[in-house]
Amino acid sequence: MNLQAKLIMSVLCIGALPLAQATDFEDFGKVVRVVPQVEQINRPRQECRTEYVQVQAPPQQRSAGGSIVGGIAGALLGSQVGSGNGRTAAAAAGAIAGAVVGDRVDNQNNYQGGSQEQAIKQCRQVDHWESRNNGYQVTYDYRGRNYTSIMSYDPGERIRLRVSIEPAQQ
Repeated sequence: MNLQAKLIMSVLCIGALPLAQATDFEDFGKVVRVVPQVEQINRPRQECRTEYVQVQAPPQQRSAGGSIVGGIAGALLGSQVGSGNGRTAAAAAGAIAGAVVGDRVDNQNNYQGGSQEQAIKQCRQVDHWESRNNGYQVTYDYRGRNYTSIMSYDPGERIRLRVSIEPAQQ
């Protein structure tokens, strides 16, 4: 071999020396246990229901016009009967009877007796708990020792490891 070839071989060997002493490599460990990390989250929600209750019908506005007209008509008719004090008594009795009849005739369609059914909506806040997976606590065996790590996924039966070797500090 000539000198130039020896020099090239020497440079290549010196350049490959750091690669021969690499401190990181990949290996596999056996998964011993996987525990999901579950978090409970409360998301309150509103529940509503409708109940039907009986309520009294609201009073209707009554008209006084019928009793006034009826009272006047009854007084005129009553005054036609009798003479003297009897005429005054008959006019008074006619006015009272006419007012009652006139009121009933005028307000006969305004009456709504009994009760009505009314819908009442009732709402309340209730707790709604949900479970959310935050990751996995993975315990694995590597060369006879157990290690634990939190991971974002379930690795299965074995786990890929990056092994790093460093010299001990004295």
